Amino acid sequence: MSNYESAKVQFADWGVDTEAAIARLKTIPISMHCWQGDDVVGFEQQKGTSGGGIQATGNHPGRARTPDELRADLEFSYSMIPGNHRLNLHAMYMDTDETPDRDEIEYKHFAAWVDWASSQGLGLDFNPTFFAHAKADDNLTLSHPDKGIRDFWIEHGKRTREIAAKMGETLGSACVNNVWVPDGYKDYPIDRISPRQRLEASLDEMLTHNLDKSKMLDAVECKLFGIGVEAMTIGSHEFYMGYAIRKGTVLCLDMGHFHPTENIADKLSAVALSVDELLLHVSRPMRWDSDHVILQSDDIL
Repeated sequence: MSNYESAKVQFADWGVDTEAAIARLKTIPISMHCWQGDDVVGFEQQKGTSGGGIQATGNHPGRARTPDELRADLEFSYSMIPGNHRLNLHAMYMDTDETPDRDEIEYKHFAAWVDWASSQGLGLDFNPTFFAHAKADDNLTLSHPDKGIRDFWIEHGKRTREIAAKMGETLGSACVNNVWVPDGYKDYPIDRISPRQRLEASLDEMLTHNLDKSKMLDAVECKLFGIGVEAMTIGSHEFYMGYAIRKGTVLCLDMGHFHPTENIADKLSAVALSVDELLLHVSRPMRWDSDHVILQSDDIL
């Protein structure tokens, strides 16, 4: 008897049909994040530090240097992974000869990705990119005290929602547009509520227009802290959990965005009582949010 057959019998004693579980699992796509393929560099012509405690350096040997190289690497990866899956695309990975700023991006700048995804039978998910830009070098974007900078990033977020909706419509599968911002402080601020009020107001304006949920889903994501913003992260777990409950957005929980002793598996049954949908970012933090390639572990199981 093989290991699987033995396990199948044991699970059956507990009333678990392993064949049915595997069949169900095959229907659940995994959205692979594109930024692991080039060490979080992107394909736009912008200057700015990564921000928000992101420690990727962009110099990993063999990283993809062009959209075509990244797509080739992705095709190889998908060929090794059973099931039908998706790609999670960040806004900084546009495929165009044009050089639009973040508040000028349009669907056409990502059309090549949509055509490729369609040819590969993949769905797409999307992310606004609130880092690696001159207007984010102080680690403040949607919560910035400068209204001009807030408005710049609000417009960026609005455009990513429209692009995501078009992606979802074209591919026939709802595109999750996940919002994470690096906003925070390196030292203890005197005022903690004002930046959170600004972040909430910016999110409200960004999400003003209701878009068809069969085409696009809004998600919000927290983080405990980052290198350079150790003292306070404005978009904390409590902030975004409350926001998702009040506004009806998807809540994103990232395995690498909590304290090393926290297990997000324990959070699922709690937050599931208050939000309709959850997005999980499955990563393998090494001391902190270093997003190493995932391994099967007790936390995953």
